[in-house]
This record gives sequence, structure tokens and C-alpha cells, in this order.
Amino acid sequence: MAALRRRGLRVAPFKVGPDFIDPGHHAQAAGHTGRNLDGWMLSREYNRECFQRQVLNADVAVIEGAMGLFDGFSGRSEAGSTAQMAKWLDLPVLLVVDAAGLARSAAALVQGFVRFDPQVRFAGVLFNNLGSAGHLRYLRDALAQDVGVPVLGGLLRDARMTVPERHLGLVTADERPLSGDGLQILAQALEEALDLDTLLAALPRIEAPPPHPACVRAATGTPVRIGVARDPAFCFYYPDNLALLAAAGAVLVPFSPLSDRVLPEALDGLYFGGGYPELHAEQLSANRTMRDQVRLCSRQGMPIYAECGGFMYLCGELQQVNGTVHPMCGCFALRTRMHATLSRLGYRRVRLAGDTLLGRGGAELRGHEFHYSALSGDAAATTVDTVFAVEGRKSGGSTPEGYTVYHTLGSYIHLHFGSRPECAAAFVEKCRAFREKKNNTPLPPTFNFQLL
Repeated sequence: MAALRRRGLRVAPFKVGPDFIDPGHHAQAAGHTGRNLDGWMLSREYNRECFQRQVLNADVAVIEGAMGLFDGFSGRSEAGSTAQMAKWLDLPVLLVVDAAGLARSAAALVQGFVRFDPQVRFAGVLFNNLGSAGHLRYLRDALAQDVGVPVLGGLLRDARMTVPERHLGLVTADERPLSGDGLQILAQALEEALDLDTLLAALPRIEAPPPHPACVRAATGTPVRIGVARDPAFCFYYPDNLALLAAAGAVLVPFSPLSDRVLPEALDGLYFGGGYPELHAEQLSANRTMRDQVRLCSRQGMPIYAECGGFMYLCGELQQVNGTVHPMCGCFALRTRMHATLSRLGYRRVRLAGDTLLGRGGAELRGHEFHYSALSGDAAATTVDTVFAVEGRKSGGSTPEGYTVYHTLGSYIHLHFGSRPECAAAFVEKCRAFREKKNNTPLPPTFNFQLL
């Protein structure tokens, strides 16, 4: 993406799968917000329309895959895989192969990928992690033996081309792990390693039709103001979720639970995305006026939606792996605890067991779960109601989730609103109803944000 942008091309970036971190890096490299495409969470029609909208003013689209080319929801299905998306969008694949320790066997590996699904088209192969220029010549010779795809280049092993990681993946773009120099190093290395001219010449030209009217219809009703927590502690949002809220009539107002002492004025709702509250727990806890105000808004009936890290912030306490306990907002009478190993991971199908901020009972949404923390103690024994019936890949039944109190809804699951676009409009309508009720209800002359 950085190399193409350096050539003066307008790049439309995409990421296959339920990833929040890579699209942030894509935005830095391409200069445009990256969008997620997902064959399990989202319908074929939604994915195609999302792609078409984003490429309208672009010269080239780059879609980063997820895991291996054919990896997805299960071993029996292509759902959610990069290969499925390539077929849905009728786009060729540039196969990137880690060449460390590979010699002639690389030909067998590539041949297996090429022949596994004849409907997937390949633009070429790029080898990564090469030991030397001679290593690349060896691999070119091996693939010349009737593998059927051209070798377009290879990247030498280079310690400069690394991005730091932590327990949920790469360090986020908000923390600037790729400086301007870092992006230039990547772009220069790619220019030298990959035959970009041949690749670009081989790519199909796409005439993207205008987006379907259903995806761009104007919102009805007066706008509402929804505060969106946005800082290093809360940075995991699907861009489509925010876009759908805006399309439904929301004015999105960013704020920082880390550094802002109070919420923005005249809010009608709050949205807390995921992120890393555990890395900033001491600072979040120390910002007591913000915690008290969030809790008060919840008790006043303001619609509040929180996912994963945002849900942890709304609970009563966050306990670190070493046992240190940090008070949080206390909207939910629950405690979360960090673990040294992964707690939950995977796609989730959510059925609303009752009416919620996101729609009426019976509606189905889809999302993803990935976290190292868990509720501490027996959450089922608490008085906090649940409104989600959740199905995972392995479970035969459903488990309760989606904790609710007043008009506050929190969950460990990151829902993609595109799986049911009506849910964004439902949230906005709840915020509008709250504002109307607030405007018609006398409020006390002052607020006391002390711990309740």
C-alpha cells in the first residue's frame, strides 16, 4: 500500500476478517480508512457493496487476507476465508509464502494452493523471509516446473521490517509503531523485491457500479449526539459500525476516558469500543470524575453500548494478572480479571433474547470474540440480566451473554453492525427517545459526581 501510494496511486485498503489493528496500519500506509470484509459475519451482497463504495475514487484496491488463504470459520467450509472473498469479488490472489527453511518443497506447497480450489485465480507468488538472492533463484527454478503461477519477487529477511506485538496482536497504529521512516523502509523494500509493474499490468480493471440505494439512504429524524470513547485504551471499532450510526442520524463525538475529566456536553448516548483498558487501568481508575459521570449517565437511563474492553471499563473492577485491582465505572456489578493465556476466541452468532438497544427480541447479529480477560466469579449468580443467546463454532446450544442494566448494554463480543444494519438505527432511536425524555424532564440544578 505504501509503495503504491508512493507512485501517486490512490489506494483503497481492505482487510479480510474480524481485525481492528491491521486496518489502522492500512490507513497510515494508504492515507484512507481501511474497511473489513468478512464472509461469515457479513453477507455476500454487503461485502460487494462495501467494496464498491470504497473503490469508487481509487486507482487500485489492496485486500490483505486473514491467516492462510483457505482458513475460515471451520475446516469444512470456506466461509470467512480469503479465498471465498477473492471469488465473491472476482479478484486474483498474490500468494505470499514464508520461504524460511524452504527449498524445492516450495513448489509442492504452491502447487497445492493453486490446485486446491480451481475457482481461485492467482496473480503470482511473492516469497517472504528469504535468506539470500540465491535462495530466490533456487525457488524460481523450482516453481518453473509446471506450477502454473509466476514468481513476482521475494523479500529478504530484514530485522527492520518488523512491527512490535502484544497479547492481542500488533501494537496499534495509534501508538505509531510505523513511523514515516518505517513506512518508507517497507515501501522501498517492496519496490526492490516485487515486480510491481508486472503485477499492476496483470490486474483486472473494475468498473464499480454506484452503491445500492439501500446502503446510502438518508437518515430520518433529528440528529443525536453519541459520544465515542477514542484513545489508546479504546481503539477497536469497525469503521462500518461508525458509518452506519452516522447514516442513521448520529453525530459522533470522540472523547477520551483516559485524559478527559468530563464527558462532552449534550450527549444522548455513549459507545465504548474494545481496546486495552488493562494496559491503562491505573490511569483509567485514577480519572474518577469520568468514571462517576459515566455511571451516573447509566443510572439516568442514557443508552450506552460497550464491547469487550469497553465492557470491562463499565464493570465494577478490573483485576490484573498479578492480583492488583483497579476500580472501574461500576455500571455493572461485575468484576473482570486478566489471564496470562487466551480466554476466548472465535466467531459468534448472537440472537437477541429480548428487546435491547440494538433491536427487538429475536433479531440475529454476528460478531467475533478475542480476549485474555474473563468475568471473575460466578457471573450467573449476579443480579445482572442478560439479553444475548450466543452460539459459537463448537457449541451445540447457546450461552447467555450481553449484560444489561437500565439502558446500558455490555458484552465481550464485538458485533459487526453490517450483519444487521437495522441495529445501528435502533441504537440511534433509543438515543433520540432518551433526549426527548431528558428535555421534557426537569433536572436538578447541579450534579454530584462523587462515588455512589
